[in-house]
Amino acid sequence: MNETPHIIRDFDSSLKGMKASVLHMAAIAGGNLDNAVHGLLQRNEDLCNDAIAEDEEVNAYERSIDKEGMEILLRFNPLASDLRAVVASMKVSTNLERIADQSENIARRARKIIKKNEVPEIQLIKPVHALAASLVAEAVRAFSDGNSQLALTLFDKDQELDRLHKKAIKDLTRAIEKDQENLRTYLNLIFIVRCLERIGDHAVNIGEDTVYIEEAADIRHIGPAALEEEE
Repeated sequence: MNETPHIIRDFDSSLKGMKASVLHMAAIAGGNLDNAVHGLLQRNEDLCNDAIAEDEEVNAYERSIDKEGMEILLRFNPLASDLRAVVASMKVSTNLERIADQSENIARRARKIIKKNEVPEIQLIKPVHALAASLVAEAVRAFSDGNSQLALTLFDKDQELDRLHKKAIKDLTRAIEKDQENLRTYLNLIFIVRCLERIGDHAVNIGEDTVYIEEAADIRHIGPAALEEEE
């Protein structure tokens, strides 16, 4: 009796289940990011607390996905594109966990900020968050759809995020020079801006993993130019 079709079905089912877990994890991580920043902007401590509490669920997903991945590798010994899909999915979950960690850090800083006097510079967070959240959403969509072209667009957007990050840091530094009374608030805002910039980096990492799955190309530290050289 030929068991190959049965094995293929089991592998496909396991891989789909693992990908579904990654996408569910991504939804929670994205929600944590939004709750953390909205908690800051709306001065809503409950949203901050939600972002902090949900981080443990993200951690649990990462552990579960790692276990699923190892079981697939040991049971099916996948090759080529199947092997890339398993390994890259595990790496995506790691980057999602780090996004959630940064969101937790934002939420903890936000709770400190909203207990102090409100400063107008808090609005500097809005465009940085909007772009970071967009990067995360598009990275997840690229992974979900297997869209390497969408993944490659993340690099230019990350450069724009870097520009916004530098501008916000510069503006907040100027605010410190003029308003020492709210020094701690400005320092916490600087920390939050840096967290958002790091979140963009993790989104780019997810894009790189998507390209690795779909194109069998390792573009880490190189970017889209790596694919152009192969053409």
